[in-house]
Amino acid sequence: MGFLRFCWFISTIIVFFSNPTPVAAGDIVHDDKFAPKKPGCENDFVLVKVQTWVDGVEGAEFVGVGARFGTTIVSKEKNANRTNLTQSVPHDCCTPPKNKLTGDVIMVTRGHCKFTTKANIAQAAGASAVLIINNQRELYKMVCEPDETDLDIHIPTVMLPQDAGVELERLLSNRSSISVQLYSPRRPVVDIAEVFLWLMAVGTILCASYWSAWSANEAAIEHDKLLEDFSEELSNTKLVGTSGIVEVNTKSAVLFVIVASCFLVLLYKLMSAWFIELLVVIFCIGGVEGLQTCIVALLSRWFKHAAQPSIKVAFFGAVSYLTLAVLPFCIVFAVLWAVYRDYKFAWIGQDILGIALIVTVLQIVHVPNLKVGTVLLGCAFLYDIFWVFISKKLFHESVMIVVARGDKSGEDGIPMLLKIPRMFDPWGGFSIIGFGDILLPGLLIAFSLRFS
Repeated sequence: MGFLRFCWFISTIIVFFSNPTPVAAGDIVHDDKFAPKKPGCENDFVLVKVQTWVDGVEGAEFVGVGARFGTTIVSKEKNANRTNLTQSVPHDCCTPPKNKLTGDVIMVTRGHCKFTTKANIAQAAGASAVLIINNQRELYKMVCEPDETDLDIHIPTVMLPQDAGVELERLLSNRSSISVQLYSPRRPVVDIAEVFLWLMAVGTILCASYWSAWSANEAAIEHDKLLEDFSEELSNTKLVGTSGIVEVNTKSAVLFVIVASCFLVLLYKLMSAWFIELLVVIFCIGGVEGLQTCIVALLSRWFKHAAQPSIKVAFFGAVSYLTLAVLPFCIVFAVLWAVYRDYKFAWIGQDILGIALIVTVLQIVHVPNLKVGTVLLGCAFLYDIFWVFISKKLFHESVMIVVARGDKSGEDGIPMLLKIPRMFDPWGGFSIIGFGDILLPGLLIAFSLRFS
């Protein structure tokens, strides 16, 4: 399996330091660190659910973000009023609207004047709330200018993304009767999905580390037996079963971080739908190799003769009957996941492929001593800090977070991570952890077990 192992190793270089920062569903991208709170403009930013009804029938639900100013939005759905939605005329609401408002929620477009100006004009016209439609797909935190004083705003103001505005304008142009309900349910501090994700990550590390230690011990015992019988012939022979082991040295540990940084910048610059598809293909290749390695290792305990290399295949070298039997299943599994990866339960297939890949990496990549381990973990620590925080100074946004979310790609982030859907979070979404966050401690634990 030399060719597949080579492809797998290339994929490992890419994912080794891909440590996506967990991103909640509907996270907001605008940085507001220069927008301090002040009287009349001191609300916490909250995500807001905007449930719609079209001609009395429940319709789509949109997610917006509440402004720093205005009244706070109720947290419970049962306490939220269902109110008629009206399009502002003019649309930007920078001048008093021509249409009559009697407690309606008014929808306005962003631009031409301040957010607070729109809210004040809408409040004076009798609106009960303001929905401001952004001119981009992202959400933007609405703040106050440092010199603003007209902040006596007593109605809630919410920003919606551009696609939500397009849909609502379409419905209003069809003269449909639209009503909306605004509420902001609180997110639990810890969702049970995060507990399961932690157990999954720790279980993967323990299983892979013990397997690595057991394999190394078994290889050492076998080598000692061979030395006893053929001491002269094998005096210069390496340990049996270690020919496929990659030992990380100090130089390669530093090089890993440099290569990973280059790949991260490449991901950032080339982030698009086609590039995500390329990453999916690479992930599938690594997942197939990892899955077949794990399955063959398990089945070889019962089918020892079938697990011995017996057939030579072009590009792959000598392979066993067991490998040939297992490989088609692994390929089909990976292809099915790739085809249906946007479906609701596709995260299960992604986690299976990811865990198999991580286990295989921890089997093959070894840290030889504490010096190398210290250098590797130290470089990884600096890598994370630089690309999550310091990169904002150079790129005006966090490169790591942008890559993790899959911004500019139209896709739901990169596939190189484990994920579990949140179970009790009203906002839905996934709890995620990057492969690097599992591999790095796994290498150290595997090293400790091998030399304990």
